[in-house]
Amino acid sequence: MLLIVIVASLCCIPAFAAAGNVSNAIEGTWNSAKGEVRNVVDKVVFPVLNLVLAVFFFVKLGSAYFDYKKHGQFEIAGPAILFACLLFTLTAPTYLWTILGM
Repeated sequence: MLLIVIVASLCCIPAFAAAGNVSNAIEGTWNSAKGEVRNVVDKVVFPVLNLVLAVFFFVKLGSAYFDYKKHGQFEIAGPAILFACLLFTLTAPTYLWTILGM
């Protein structure tokens, strides 16, 4: 057991922070990646969310219609919530970046 500890301690290299300010390194990394993050969110994340919400909205609207035909009462809450979420995600890229300060 002692031999394993000695070999492990000889093979491991200690990692120390370089002399300097860590926050500057983080800010520099964020500033260089900020454009890519915005691009990916605008071109991938929001369209995927919009597609999923649109499919759920139309499925829920169709099921609410069939429930109306069956029971005679149209339940509007589910489709209304999904429609509001869909509108929110469709318009979010226009104001999201100003709120976040990008």
